[in-house]
Amino acid sequence: MPLVTMTELLEKAEHGKYAVGAFNCNNMEIIQAIVAAAEEENAPVIIQASQGAIKYAGLDYITAMVKTAAENTDIPIALHIDHGTSFEQVMRCIRRGFTSVMIDGSKLPLEENIALTNKVVEVARAVGVSVEAELGKIGGTEDDISVSEWEASLTDPEEAKVFVEATGVDALAIAIGTAHGQYKGEPKLDFDRLKRVRELVDIPIVLHGSSGVPADSIRKAIELGVRKINIDTNLREAFVNRAREVMAEKPDEIDPRKILGPARDAMKEVIKEKIRLFGSSQKA
Repeated sequence: MPLVTMTELLEKAEHGKYAVGAFNCNNMEIIQAIVAAAEEENAPVIIQASQGAIKYAGLDYITAMVKTAAENTDIPIALHIDHGTSFEQVMRCIRRGFTSVMIDGSKLPLEENIALTNKVVEVARAVGVSVEAELGKIGGTEDDISVSEWEASLTDPEEAKVFVEATGVDALAIAIGTAHGQYKGEPKLDFDRLKRVRELVDIPIVLHGSSGVPADSIRKAIELGVRKINIDTNLREAFVNRAREVMAEKPDEIDPRKILGPARDAMKEVIKEKIRLFGSSQKA
């Protein structure tokens, strides 16, 4: 089926009180793993490309592969850019056929973030593309910051209200204690902050940096209004670990398919687990 918008998927998730998994892709095998998992679980999915993925695989390659995958399945799939950092880059993705974009102005002062986001929203609305924005700093797990700095980086619920009212975005990524990359310890999420944001903001909430977050915390976040959950690191771990195992078991193997195939299958199983955790299984 043709690609769908993020908004279409998240509106259904809001009604059903579940979350849709947003899985990062970098190559053909990863896209195949995401779609196969979604088919086996009969679940909607968001396939997203990061800055690094676009640099590695190329925008045209990623777009073509995801469109091909969508056309050959009955599963609803949205194609999304993750952390678009400029108006120009987001426009390139829209021109290529992305059905959803994220403009990340979170490092800018509030008014500048609003202005940049509004510029993207104006164009995206005209062509039926969904827009996600970000408020607060979702850092990397390697960031060495103090408690006071950490708290200052989290999303201010009152600012979230102002931001959403000023921009009309379709979804908002907020910082409540998650981080990108591998966690050194167990992440502590600020659920009171999430609850307050949800009371003030009537749009789907997005949780970035969700790999490594305990299942109970994920379930609670969904109960409090999170409708899109980003997963990347756990997928990479599954893929690379299985590839390493195969190469260790068969050091003379030179057929990439016999290394990447098992890695793809291992990733698929992790994605299926996430889909079930998010409550989106059988929701396609």
